[in-house]
Amino acid sequence: MDVTISYLGFVFFCVIAGLARGLEITSQSATSIEMASGQSVKLDCQFTLGPEDSGPLDIEWSLLASDNQKEDKVVILYSGDRAYEDYYPAVKGRVHFNSPDPKNGDASINLTGLKSSDTGTYQCKVKKAPGIRSRKMLLTVMVKPSKPRCYAEGPTQEGKDVVLRCISTEGTNPLQYTWEKTSDSKLLPATAVLDPVGGSMNLRNASIAFSGNYRCTAKNRVGTEECVLQLGITPPPNTAGIIAGAIIAVLLALIIIAIILFCCCRARHRKKYEKEISYEIREDVPPPKSRVSTARSFTSVGSQRSSLGSMSPSNLHEYALKPQYDKIPSVEEYDRPPSHVPPPVAAKMAGPNLSRMGGIPVMIPAQNRDGSIV
Repeated sequence: MDVTISYLGFVFFCVIAGLARGLEITSQSATSIEMASGQSVKLDCQFTLGPEDSGPLDIEWSLLASDNQKEDKVVILYSGDRAYEDYYPAVKGRVHFNSPDPKNGDASINLTGLKSSDTGTYQCKVKKAPGIRSRKMLLTVMVKPSKPRCYAEGPTQEGKDVVLRCISTEGTNPLQYTWEKTSDSKLLPATAVLDPVGGSMNLRNASIAFSGNYRCTAKNRVGTEECVLQLGITPPPNTAGIIAGAIIAVLLALIIIAIILFCCCRARHRKKYEKEISYEIREDVPPPKSRVSTARSFTSVGSQRSSLGSMSPSNLHEYALKPQYDKIPSVEEYDRPPSHVPPPVAAKMAGPNLSRMGGIPVMIPAQNRDGSIV
């Protein structure tokens, strides 16, 4: 009886030991991995086989769907002593078995040129009948922060609140931003208020001492990037001078406009006045009929007067019998035909009478119609 029990116990122990020596996944590496984009990662999957595992060896790596309604994607496969790497187009050419002969117990794969879309849960499944084992690993591909852009928002004047901003357009959250001053005392102003998540730094009641170089660093778990900002705080503008200058400029503009309007109005009135005068001259004063004859008459008269000074007393008697020399013919006389010209008027006083009265007899030469001396 005791011998029988001991024999049964030995058989049971051998069965348990045989099962323990079957197919097993022996990898002890972490099941959660975080990597930066562009890098490479090794997904570890080591296994051992038992004597009873005599079936064909199959190794399958798949990307599990996050939604149960979707189908898992086979990434790479080893079957019939051959590797198949073209199952999943998203990783085609970037996934390979770590060992050239995975049946030796290394089912690990290498994934190169990581992208953020490679993030997911990967499962390694090893089959060798009758044994089947699997292992899952979570891969998180994080994007390194892009080079941030640093700038000052708002006026950088003394006494104002100046806001410095630092923004990275790319990078996997959570992103953390830090500011530091790299010039002078290398200490941030006492009034500085930082926002490590938003990347801003508010400098309240800025002063000239706040001027200098500042550096912002953006980082996450896979990398860091930084930018440098040169800040210059300027004195406040002379507001009174600006207002006075603006007032003076407005007054000068109004004066110039007033002068232009005055000149325009004056020129307009002058033009209107000249136009009215020209109308009055045309209506009230008709032009003379013959200005050439009159001018010639005056010219002849002048020449005759100059010639009288050389006449002798004997000749003066003849001129006294003719019409007066200095009488300018009227318009009616110009219009009268030659047949109606009145005879010359004889002198009322003879030469002897004038001599007796103490006068000098003067002969006035006669004139024809056009004013010449007869």
